[in-house]
Amino acid sequence: MNKEGIEKVRKPSVSVICPVFNAQNEILDFDRSLKKQKGVRLTDVIYVLTESSDHTEDVMKAAGIPYKKIKRYAFSHSLVREKAGMSARGRILVFLTQDVEIRDENFLAKLVAPIVKGEVQAAYAKQETKYNNIEKYTRAHNYPNKSFIVSKADIERRGLKTFFFSDAAGAIDASVFRRLKGYDGKELPISEDMYFAYKLIMHGGKIKYVADAVVYHSHDFKLSELYDRYKLTGEFMRQNPEIAEHGVNSAGGGMAKSVLVGAIKDKNLRVLGGYVPNMAVRYAGMTRGKGLGKRGIRNKTSSDKEVERQRGRAHVFMRRGVR
Repeated sequence: MNKEGIEKVRKPSVSVICPVFNAQNEILDFDRSLKKQKGVRLTDVIYVLTESSDHTEDVMKAAGIPYKKIKRYAFSHSLVREKAGMSARGRILVFLTQDVEIRDENFLAKLVAPIVKGEVQAAYAKQETKYNNIEKYTRAHNYPNKSFIVSKADIERRGLKTFFFSDAAGAIDASVFRRLKGYDGKELPISEDMYFAYKLIMHGGKIKYVADAVVYHSHDFKLSELYDRYKLTGEFMRQNPEIAEHGVNSAGGGMAKSVLVGAIKDKNLRVLGGYVPNMAVRYAGMTRGKGLGKRGIRNKTSSDKEVERQRGRAHVFMRRGVR
């Protein structure tokens, strides 16, 4: 075997899965950053393009970037990723969103290393923001500077945080993803990453947060967008009580406290001025979402109109890369 063949054997095979929507200003840089990656063998990059209102498809065609196109009504955060994950050829599945910025040529190698070594079955990256807004502090809370591994043994101590995982920049052992049947064929408008993480942990698996695998993932949400996001999350928690019972309120309260402490320390007047309405909107959205089922507004037998409404909201969050 020649040197090139030996290197291919040594490098872990990776499949990147990325839903794409209205990404004409992002997709070229994103694709280039993948092609620059070292230390892994990219067996396939699966772009699933939802029909867009901009020129994303033209840009991808002109650049020779292969993609699979779907209608808007066919998009689902969970089902699109599940279908791609079941057919991908790599040993490790890496899920990314179109708006993450990858600046490190060794990012993928760092992210998948714990899976390659057999330490864990899933891993997720550190997400940082370019903005000096409230997201700076929520990111710091969710993505600290030190790596760690979680398992079922951590549930009592960490509660809901045990199941934190992000497919904005996360990796899963492909064989485990398939053995656990991905997202069980469910159409989840949000939190599909937590849904899978819960299953993995409860089946005895482990997840590693990899602090030295870094992406930049930046938003500046309107209050209305935050409300919609947390309303969807509340609905998810209501539909999955086995996950919610591990402490939704305590997890949210911990984040709120962390944001306030950080903003005070930095004397960040912009964040402090908007802190109360921001947290109030999150709480109101979550409460509304969790309470919908009590009035029969949404359940597993939702009307076609309601399903379309949820898909519309899901597209907003796909475009914004919410995680």
